[in-house]
Amino acid sequence: MASEMMMAHVTHEATGKIGGIGAVLQGLFTSKAYLQEIDRSVLIGPLFTTEGKVSDRLGENGEVLYSSVDGFVNTGYAPAFRKIENHYKAGIVYGKRTFIDKETGIKSSPEVLLVDVRHMAKGPINQFKKQLFEEFGIRSDLYEHLWEYEQYVRLAPVAIDVLKAIATAQEATTIVSHEFMGMPTVLAAILEPSSDFTTVFYAHEVATIRRIVEKHPGHDTMFYNAMHQAKKNNLYVNDVFGDQNSYFKHALVKASRHCDKICAVGDYVAEELQFLSPEFETADINIVYNGIPAHQISITEKLESKEKLRKYCENLLGYKPDFIFTHVTRLVQSKGLWRDIRVLEHIEKEFRTQDKTAVLFLLSTEVSQRRSDDIQEMEAKYNWPVAHREAMPDLSGGEATFYTAIQEFNAKSRNVKIVFINQFGFSRDTCGNRMPKDMEFMDIRIGSDVEFGQSIYEPFGIAQLEPLTFGGICVFSSVCGCAGFVRDITAGEDVENVIIADYTDLDNLGYFNVDDMLHIGQPMRNRIEDYVSDRVAMQICSRLPKNKSEIDKMIGTGYELAKHMSWDVVVKDYLLNHLDEAHPDQYSKAIYTKTQS
Repeated sequence: MASEMMMAHVTHEATGKIGGIGAVLQGLFTSKAYLQEIDRSVLIGPLFTTEGKVSDRLGENGEVLYSSVDGFVNTGYAPAFRKIENHYKAGIVYGKRTFIDKETGIKSSPEVLLVDVRHMAKGPINQFKKQLFEEFGIRSDLYEHLWEYEQYVRLAPVAIDVLKAIATAQEATTIVSHEFMGMPTVLAAILEPSSDFTTVFYAHEVATIRRIVEKHPGHDTMFYNAMHQAKKNNLYVNDVFGDQNSYFKHALVKASRHCDKICAVGDYVAEELQFLSPEFETADINIVYNGIPAHQISITEKLESKEKLRKYCENLLGYKPDFIFTHVTRLVQSKGLWRDIRVLEHIEKEFRTQDKTAVLFLLSTEVSQRRSDDIQEMEAKYNWPVAHREAMPDLSGGEATFYTAIQEFNAKSRNVKIVFINQFGFSRDTCGNRMPKDMEFMDIRIGSDVEFGQSIYEPFGIAQLEPLTFGGICVFSSVCGCAGFVRDITAGEDVENVIIADYTDLDNLGYFNVDDMLHIGQPMRNRIEDYVSDRVAMQICSRLPKNKSEIDKMIGTGYELAKHMSWDVVVKDYLLNHLDEAHPDQYSKAIYTKTQS
């Protein structure tokens, strides 16, 4: 009987953090609760490039132990790896990558497996594709021209053979598909006749639904109302929004119903999965929220960071604002950035009557980090980031479109201004000489009075809650998964540090059937957004702390809430309980063994 646990995570972020999945991996691998129960972790993904040095293959803090790409061997697994490589005509890179939590000092070094799938033998892969169709109804012929699909299908059988080669008889192995990328691998595991793998789909989103929400002009206002009404009528996504099967991500995510367990990062994600097909109604779906930072600070630390931000505003705009608003995010449609402006329009009117001022530091870009030399040149030539110019190295196409709306707001507003910082990083090195010398990225988290995050599609939303532990007011949409976590922790009680904006509230506007709801477009959404943003603005104005005592209280309540939403809480109360049910004999035995030792 196995008494140790190995968890293999299949992801495109095996060698570095790109987005939300990387944040989840960072949280898991630096969680004391996870490390106590999971003996061994393996990150699995494709090898995206063969360029560069062997030492760089596994990213920052990576250590290569084997690389057939570079002819490097420093592991006893080499004979097994070579046998697998010869069969599939694939390359293998294997080693370790270290994760560190700078606040707690906790670190771990999961193994990393990358597979070079570019020139693989056709026979084994075609056989696997045949099985995917016969057993799961996935037609690879519709998608194999798409490399985003093809590379993960090719990865799957190699990954399974490597896991079988490196696992010991004492290990219970769980394979986790992070989003659609790992689905071919977990399906390959299900097809293994002699294995005892447990398979888990970790739903960080539902790709089918994201696409629908983003493309429809009614966005979340339309979709979630239509979905809820459709489910009352026993209708599913294909019935309401047309056949989705041409979309390869839909085919893979739909196949997740075959997994032993499904972890959904938010309540809506679980509902969205159940909306894909009737089979999901009986699937074992559990909510496993994401964790958020929980670090206690003093009021002195809060005020020091805020003062740096106020000084930065003074250097840029000539005044020190009473309040600091922030939004740190990617510049994509799903983030609903225009809603920030709508809320600020109402706040600005109120601030005129109160003689108060604020600035919104909006950190967002759709391109990679700009060179420091380019930032300094733009700063000197035309006052970046207060002013911008279209064309690189400044505004990309999407940034230019959004900046037009910011210019219009700033032209009309007297008491609130928006500073659009289209750059990764938040320090003098990355953002120019008018930023205080000692400014760090954490200052924008600690010093923020309000963090916005009113997304139209947001499976969870870690970033929206990062300032919570530092006493910030976090404003996010009701469709964000983090809203469910807050409700779970607070038992539905209202808390000063959280404002949930419900842009799906039709407020008895006469929409009673699915067809009516499908016709909710931008005009109606604009009407609803104006009403809701006014209400959100008034909530913000009433909750902003007026003195040090109120700031200190916000820090206390924010930290108290955040510590009940930490990664340790998520792992213990949500993830491990779910996995224990997935493989009761092996996992319960392993956990019992640990508690007795």
